[in-house]
Amino acid sequence: MTLIEQCLTVGVAILAVQLSRLLPFWLFPPHRPIPEYIRYLGKVLPATMFGMLVVYCYKNVDFSDGYRILPEFIAGTVVVVLHFWKKNMFLSMLLGTGLYMYLVQVVFA
Repeated sequence: MTLIEQCLTVGVAILAVQLSRLLPFWLFPPHRPIPEYIRYLGKVLPATMFGMLVVYCYKNVDFSDGYRILPEFIAGTVVVVLHFWKKNMFLSMLLGTGLYMYLVQVVFA
């Protein structure tokens, strides 16, 4: 890429990020009530996204590979237990990912 193309790419990326952050405030100003379907989406989309993430994470697991499936399921179990125990999504994802990386690189290497 030339320098001009790189600058244009960065500029478009900045514009897209800023637009995506400001658009909700423009569409739903504070003096108007939030539409009911937007409230509904706010309730159901987080669980839907995590469901899609679980499907994506486990889609390539080969059950015929013996002990090689253990890191995925150990880390997944820890994520579920931590989430129900502490009710902290960030902590669950952080510790689950860290445990998975440790299991794959040290324990099951």
